[in-house]
Amino acid sequence: MRTLCSSTLIGEAFVILFAGLVAMQLSHVSTGTIWTVSGIAIALCVLLCGMITRPGAVAVGWALQLGLVASGLVLPTMYGLGLVFAGLWWCSVHYGRKIDVIKAERAAAAAA
Repeated sequence: MRTLCSSTLIGEAFVILFAGLVAMQLSHVSTGTIWTVSGIAIALCVLLCGMITRPGAVAVGWALQLGLVASGLVLPTMYGLGLVFAGLWWCSVHYGRKIDVIKAERAAAAAA
């Protein structure tokens, strides 16, 4: 699960960075506000990569996805990108857990 979720979060960090650059030019929100919010979201993405296996990290990831969709209020394109990344997040969590179970079963079978 760690690899899939981390890949999604790193991709999301880049999208947030580029969305901040676009929002700076196209929105009515101040530049300082855009970069404060974008910087916090990017830092959260990167920090979650290292903490994804801890309790509550997946829930924080879901909150981040909701925030990304909500950023469509400032930059309407982000509604679509937010939904895409929410779907990627769901796939990463869902299939990542399945992969973890399969790895554990194979490790148990190899140990026996």
